[in-house]
Amino acid sequence: MIDLSSDTATRPTAEMRAFMVAAPVGDEQRREDPSVNELQELAATLTGKEAALFLPSGTMCNVIAYAVHCARGETVILDQEAHPNIAERGGPAVIGNVILRSVAGERGIFTVEQVKRFINPGSTHAARSGLISVENTTNRGGGAVWPLPRLAELRELADANGMKLHMDGARLMNAVVASGNSAATFAAYTDSVWVDLSKGLGAPVGAVLAGTHEFIEEARLWKHLLGGAMRQAGIIAAAGIYAFRYNVDRLADDHANARVLAEGLATVPGIRLLHAPIETNIVYFDVKETGLMPAAIEAVINQRGVRIGGAYSQSTVMRAVTHLDVSREDCERAIDAVRDAVLVATPARSTTF
Repeated sequence: MIDLSSDTATRPTAEMRAFMVAAPVGDEQRREDPSVNELQELAATLTGKEAALFLPSGTMCNVIAYAVHCARGETVILDQEAHPNIAERGGPAVIGNVILRSVAGERGIFTVEQVKRFINPGSTHAARSGLISVENTTNRGGGAVWPLPRLAELRELADANGMKLHMDGARLMNAVVASGNSAATFAAYTDSVWVDLSKGLGAPVGAVLAGTHEFIEEARLWKHLLGGAMRQAGIIAAAGIYAFRYNVDRLADDHANARVLAEGLATVPGIRLLHAPIETNIVYFDVKETGLMPAAIEAVINQRGVRIGGAYSQSTVMRAVTHLDVSREDCERAIDAVRDAVLVATPARSTTF
């Protein structure tokens, strides 16, 4: 199966698996696992932060960051389609005890003026604004990379209002490769940042959250509270070490393949690309003009060994994400499968809704 539904579909390579098997391990909860410690030190150095913490998931990274940065009932300002707002099952509210204030950015990237509308110092009736959260790259924004000048403006705004700035860096390394800026350069504007290991980097599980020593010590308490503490976790932490060493530069291949995929899909009658240019590894396209719903297209391409996910419930938008398990040839096969799906279903267009 050529799985373009998400870069979370990546599987550890044979080399990564061998590296994991050979990893030295210890009790992670007691801070005695050498592989976990090495991964955390590597992530801290990479992002230019004082310390880092290995966590089971990026969702846990976000909710812990929100809980540490904000007092109960404070607000987090973020894009309306950012992952914590649409895909974390209310965790920021249920676990982090924060209120989300969403703004309508352009491709997930919002302005200082948009944020200013929602900043409140707090009062008897109004919740205090505690945090600004950015997503780099933007998922629903089609893998867009945050411009450094915009981050600098948000940093200045946060400082002026006694707020913190957090970066959801699920695909931060994609932003690094696409822009030529280091992870530390992006993270220099933020109080905290995390990097997902199980997307384009190809590890089977995990993420690393980074910030000051004080922030990470508080985050460690939340990790334990949420059941995220582990024992001989070096086996999975080793996958992250391997990923940082060997799977970062190759993200450029994913970006090139995404452009091939986008260019090919754009030639299919009735398909319209939503975002241009394709900056990283995410391609959104609308199939409305084909007369089909995504499910109808999926049914056909699945039979041809291709998986592309519908991005929005009850919409005509689909998302394809390239990764290390997808080659250029796979992208070309996926284009052909989508074209076949559209052409095969053409006579029945009027009855597909």
